[in-house]
Amino acid sequence: MAIQILWNVITSIIPKGYYWHAALSVLAIIVVHAFTQGRTTNRERDLHARVILVTGGFTPLGLTLLQALAQRGAHVIALSPEPVDSFQTETLIEILRSTTKNEQVYAEECDLSSPASVRAFCTRFLTGQETRLDAVIFAHEYKHVGPLFTTKSAAEALEHQRQSGSMATFLMTTLLLPCLLTAPVERDIRIVNVVNPFYAAAAPIFSPSVISPPSPSIFLREGWRALRMIILTRHLQRVLDALPSGAQVPTTDESSAVPVVSDKLQRSNIVSVSVSPGFSRTDTVAGFLGADGSSNRSTFGLVLYILLQPLLRLLTKSPTSAMQTILHALFLPTPYKERASDARPEEVLKPGALYSECAVVTLRVPPLPDSERERLGLKSDGEKAVEDDGELGGQDVGRIVWEGFEEALKRWEASAPKEDKSGRSTPPAVDTPTS
Repeated sequence: MAIQILWNVITSIIPKGYYWHAALSVLAIIVVHAFTQGRTTNRERDLHARVILVTGGFTPLGLTLLQALAQRGAHVIALSPEPVDSFQTETLIEILRSTTKNEQVYAEECDLSSPASVRAFCTRFLTGQETRLDAVIFAHEYKHVGPLFTTKSAAEALEHQRQSGSMATFLMTTLLLPCLLTAPVERDIRIVNVVNPFYAAAAPIFSPSVISPPSPSIFLREGWRALRMIILTRHLQRVLDALPSGAQVPTTDESSAVPVVSDKLQRSNIVSVSVSPGFSRTDTVAGFLGADGSSNRSTFGLVLYILLQPLLRLLTKSPTSAMQTILHALFLPTPYKERASDARPEEVLKPGALYSECAVVTLRVPPLPDSERERLGLKSDGEKAVEDDGELGGQDVGRIVWEGFEEALKRWEASAPKEDKSGRSTPPAVDTPTS
């Protein structure tokens, strides 16, 4: 009876003779939707007893990621800008614990827009009884910052927000790195920097000595931020690989429980990679239209976002689809986890690489011109302490970006709001430079 009613409804809507057209249209929609959602990781990993620190955990992508990690048994620490006893934070953590049946899900207060808050969290963590970390996922820089149309004064505030997010990543990485370097060499440690998908827009004109591009284009500014973090991540891996190998990777003796396949594939038990999840309707498009609930919310953008939902759900990713490449970077085996006598796995994690759609992305960044190298007094290839692999502009570009982060970090901390004796915040004396 129900089938007959359904058939009568269909025949009343679709004229006779157009059934094949309708069927092909439905098939086309299914194929397009499957294509736009991207690849799904074909790997899996048991994360029990693994401690994973996640920033940006209370964004749409972050919450989906926290759930996926908790379901696999991970001990998850999610950083929240709000106090851990706030209603929203407490409620979300309790929901995650109950739905995943994992009580090892915690929130820690850390405002990533404040260098003092970042340092305070790292101090609490490093001086605590348990300092184990198996992975750090910096997911807070994936969320799109700033709507398409904005005023000049708002644009300056948005650029400051971008710089603060990048500085927080760099500061937390440097503060936690000594703890990671002193961990047992058999431990598989991963640093995953999640970046927005506009990095390709900045690659052709990228200059490592410039913090933000001269163009006011929102696409270029977002891409510039992402590309600097990708290059920083690659250079971090170069620095890790340049450290004494005996202190960072297990021995190659037959008696070793975890021997190395080849020190040419991996020279450190700490692997840093960048991940671009692609275009998400909640983390990318909503922010682009000003419909994400931030201080830059646009009524017009919110209405447009609602009206475009059918198209956005077809052409952009859901948070579940967007997180697949992040999981892929966590689940892939590293070279030193495989015995030399075993068959080589189909794919291993490439240290320092950029991943998108569950695969390594080949991204060309122009190397530093010889005139610029001479002006900066950079060493020749034979004098470099860090091996130059030529990837993402090479060692010189990576070094300049790293040093740029160090200088910008000093300015960020100097310009951060100070607390007076009454405990109230006072505004910074100067703005954070954007170039």
